[in-house]
Amino acid sequence: MNKMSWRQRGAVLLSTLVVTLVSLSINQARAGEQTRFYGPDGRSTGTATTSGNTTTFYGADGRRTGSATTSGNTTTFYGADGRRTGSSTATGKR
Repeated sequence: MNKMSWRQRGAVLLSTLVVTLVSLSINQARAGEQTRFYGPDGRSTGTATTSGNTTTFYGADGRRTGSATTSGNTTTFYGADGRRTGSSTATGKR
């Protein structure tokens, strides 16, 4: 890079910045929606991310605590170990 003009260096840096920003935006799009939950003391108690029909829950320490998958009018819940823990079926009009 020693023999490059300032204009060439600027172009290389700008293209590197653009590639980085595009990569970050693609990663954010893949992550889906994220919701943070707070306790009465204002501290974060965890987060939930939604991708497609599955919501995954994480504790304040970032560990996966469980998930919920919706199919039709039934939501199935899974624990941190991936085992089914229960389900709920909505009835009537929403």
